[in-house]
Amino acid sequence: MGRVFLVELDDKAYRCKFCDTPLALADDILSRSFSCRKGRAYLFENVVNVSCGPEENRVMMSGMHTVVDIFCCGCGQLLGWKYMIAPEKNQKYKEGKAVLERWRITEDVSEDFNLESRSSDPEYT
Repeated sequence: MGRVFLVELDDKAYRCKFCDTPLALADDILSRSFSCRKGRAYLFENVVNVSCGPEENRVMMSGMHTVVDIFCCGCGQLLGWKYMIAPEKNQKYKEGKAVLERWRITEDVSEDFNLESRSSDPEYT
């Protein structure tokens, strides 16, 4: 197995909660209304720094789909799944898209947040 080179993302991104590897741009979210066993999940147009497991047919809330599990290239943690084949016509938009489980990812901290800002409380000055 060769060396893994990670793709860096320049804009606001979602990262692996376990190792901080960048996974997807915030601008690539298609839907925030997906669900997984442990709660919410997001559908993304593109994801990076992931590897895929074997294809399998899985019954989802919206019916049967052919999917692959996706794993973080940095730490190997399961992150979600990618839709390979959606047999039903009204589900075709999911093909090639990835779902990241919300509890397994973190969002980049806003650049406006400054850890060095001081309180106006006189006790801390």
